[in-house]
Amino acid sequence: MTTPDQAGAPPAPAAPSGRPPLDDPFDVMFVGWSFFRGKLLTAAVDLGVFTALGEGRLDAGELRARTGLHPRGARDFLDALAAVGLLVREGDRYRNSPGTLRHLLPDRPGFVGGFLRMTSELMGGDDDALAGLLRSGDARGQNAGGEVPFTRIFHDPDRLRQFLSAMDGFSGAVAPGIADLVDWSAYSTFADIGGARGSLAAALAAAHPHLTGTVLDRPSMEAHFDALTAERGMERRLRFTGCDFFRDELPHADVVVLGGVLHDWPDERRALLLRKAHDAVHEGGAVIVYDTMIDDGREQAETLMLSLIMMLQSARARGFSPAECASWMTDAGFTVERTVRLPALTTAITGRRN
Repeated sequence: MTTPDQAGAPPAPAAPSGRPPLDDPFDVMFVGWSFFRGKLLTAAVDLGVFTALGEGRLDAGELRARTGLHPRGARDFLDALAAVGLLVREGDRYRNSPGTLRHLLPDRPGFVGGFLRMTSELMGGDDDALAGLLRSGDARGQNAGGEVPFTRIFHDPDRLRQFLSAMDGFSGAVAPGIADLVDWSAYSTFADIGGARGSLAAALAAAHPHLTGTVLDRPSMEAHFDALTAERGMERRLRFTGCDFFRDELPHADVVVLGGVLHDWPDERRALLLRKAHDAVHEGGAVIVYDTMIDDGREQAETLMLSLIMMLQSARARGFSPAECASWMTDAGFTVERTVRLPALTTAITGRRN
């Protein structure tokens, strides 16, 4: 696999303060989600992570045994704590950072954990959700059957419209990079699996007028797809297929796109979906997988926190790294060709079916 390329819009000019003005949608989102770093700290204090480490070094398994951390979220949680500077990761072992040793161990004179807990409670913060995930592995509000509140969004028209609008925003951020990712002149058809109402597909068709495409998603998306393609004049070049992509055959095409889909499922489902994608790609064609992937070094706090947020919202979701994704693609029969960083904390990986 090649070293990651850079793709997407050029850097924004610096603001008078010296800080670039916000443009990337996830940069904007993380202004609103800045509280999540506080959630990480409060959960670590409540779970006794810093106390369990003390002056020593422990690996994730030892920390789980001492604190009751559930295996589902433990690694992303601990690596996120390291990424924000509260822990230090050395190989597969963790230790407290100097500031944590001074200020987050209850027996130290500089301890501020009690004050942090008090102010969090006074501000009405809901800190139980993250701690609950880390203790049980369950998503927020998950019932005994595994259903979580996020799935109900598809039955609420107002919330669904807001969700689709947000997805359009993210599609708009990554679309220029996807449009330049492969030599589209070599292909004539594409299929966007889990493509919602077709925002990315419409952008690809606009960038490459010779392309025709199929968008596959829940049947309930069809009316929203019809509205978008009519608005963008793409009714003759894009079509919609409503089905279950695990149960039904995927549309055959020169290029199959899986964008923001794999993070919703456990590993065996990801492997199955990539095998189905391999069956759907014409010989000599390509697959594009893009998602908000955790960096291979597990040092980028934002993507680690996004993985935890995914776990809070869905009983099966979690983030993954480019190396993991490339391995799944190879196992499915693809030859991995490029790994490209896009805006919106997104990484795209291309593979070819020989």
